[in-house]
Amino acid sequence: MLYEKNADEPLPPASVTKVMTLLLVMEAIESGKIAYTDKVRASANACSMGGSQIYLRENEEMTVEDLLKSVIIASANDAAVALAEHICGSEDRFVKRMNDKAESLGMKNTHFENPNGLDSPGHYSTARDLAALTAYAMKNPLFAQTVSTKNVRVGQRSLQNHNKLLRLCEGCIGLKTGYTKAAGRTLVSAAQREGMTLICVTLKD
Repeated sequence: MLYEKNADEPLPPASVTKVMTLLLVMEAIESGKIAYTDKVRASANACSMGGSQIYLRENEEMTVEDLLKSVIIASANDAAVALAEHICGSEDRFVKRMNDKAESLGMKNTHFENPNGLDSPGHYSTARDLAALTAYAMKNPLFAQTVSTKNVRVGQRSLQNHNKLLRLCEGCIGLKTGYTKAAGRTLVSAAQREGMTLICVTLKD
């Protein structure tokens, strides 16, 4: 740890939550539980999320790959829930898996209540916990490769990454932006130069 300030203060993480969601999706793909080419049908629950979204329609079908891109590039709350339901059968079961994974990674001051980071009283994390999660996730080649994507076309939708650091910061390789009224602006960043990778977490900016 090179620098820290209020690193253990529990705060709402907003869409930085999706680092955990994306990691669990990648691990489900690698284990063979799901495949990139799987078709996912959007539920009424997934389509009702609001906030950042790709405006999925109820019963609309998209592949796992396109939903992943939508979560990474557009921070789509609806796509995150659709993937969660596809993997575990329900959003609640996926959230349990998120919390189990957090516990296994030693994230002592983190509790998730949804896969997308929308405000909820019991949904919180800390800069230290999110840094540990991100360092772990970046060891997954599939995760590291996808979070650096700048823009992509998904069907008729053209998506551009909200993370301006990908264009403005030399060596930036991701990761995830977030915003809600309660959380303020949140950001997990990663940059690589001369063989060294650094991760930075800022919450409530």
